Amino acid sequence: MGVKVIIPTPLRQYAGKNDSVTVEGRTVAEIMGNLMTQYRDLKKHLYNDDGKLRSFVNIYRNDEDIRYLEREQTPVKETDVLSIVPSIAGGACCSIRAAR
Repeated sequence: MGVKVIIPTPLRQYAGKNDSVTVEGRTVAEIMGNLMTQYRDLKKHLYNDDGKLRSFVNIYRNDEDIRYLEREQTPVKETDVLSIVPSIAGGACCSIRAAR
């Protein structure tokens, strides 16, 4: 069956316009590897040239940030949901200007 992976809106164009996909694997690393095989265009947006997850990409297993679990070796089961959440910078400058 597989694990549900939520694709963020800006990356859906690289994942067949899907908002979520089901991917096989027992760890976050396996899930992400299989996801990259299925949707090759996603890789450059999620991983650097060394094959490491980009620093601005966060992955959650259910509501838990994998950085505080076992990172990419975090185990997953079919009832889990993985969410890919790219960090978004900015906003503070505009809020400060608007407050003036």
